[in-house]
Amino acid sequence: MSSTSTTEAPPKKKLSPRKRAQRRRWAQYALLAVVVIVFVLTADWAQIQSVFFRTDLIKATLTEGIGNALKNTVVYTAGAFLIGLLLGTVLALMRLSSVAPYRWIATVWIEFFRGLPAIVVFIAFSLLPLAFAGLVIPFDPYGTVWVALGLVASAYMAETIRAGIQAVPPGQIEAARSLGMPAGAATRKIVLPQAFRIITPPLTNEVILLVKDSSLVYVLGLAATGYELTKYGRDLSSSNVNLTPLVVAGFCYLIITLPLSYLVRRMEARQKKER
Repeated sequence: MSSTSTTEAPPKKKLSPRKRAQRRRWAQYALLAVVVIVFVLTADWAQIQSVFFRTDLIKATLTEGIGNALKNTVVYTAGAFLIGLLLGTVLALMRLSSVAPYRWIATVWIEFFRGLPAIVVFIAFSLLPLAFAGLVIPFDPYGTVWVALGLVASAYMAETIRAGIQAVPPGQIEAARSLGMPAGAATRKIVLPQAFRIITPPLTNEVILLVKDSSLVYVLGLAATGYELTKYGRDLSSSNVNLTPLVVAGFCYLIITLPLSYLVRRMEARQKKER
């Protein structure tokens, strides 16, 4: 009588989580490489160069007045940021006030300007002279842009500043008050300096957003001397029926925003180390 013996196959060894993650990562790299290769092989590079990177138009864009447009973009952004910061600080303090009407006013202001698109605010300011005859905003067109963009920025900055104030330990305020320091002085000398140190990275992000929102200035119908980068690039693109000037203007935005983004990352990394 013969008997047959069966041997069981050894169980498959399971991959560790680290190995599985490594395989998924390599699969993603491979997929990305395939996409890049397909794009490189199928793209019409001559047409791309002709439409987006014409050498003669790059030279013309860089020499005909982009310096003034870049300066205007920086000036618009700086003025709007200053107004937004000052007004946002007042709104944040009102939002935290024990006086109910102050809280109501600040809340309505913040929700109103956060809910409106910035372009609507610009259009409204462009129509103000029709509603109020003889109205003159100082330093026009800069004053108009600073106020319109600053009002929008103040609503967002107010919430950021309020969060920074609330992040300051309340024990420090109580200690200052116990030493006889008035509430206003304690806020100015103790709370706000610490709050702004905490919120510096998000406020720098607000600057980046303002740089990009300054591209909406075109709705004000400015003269050529008041053009910012987008309006300057759009006009040149329209007159030359080519997108190269607009692409150059876009790269000029990166000249402003990339250093600011790097600064935000450095400040956030420093804050993490200090914690």
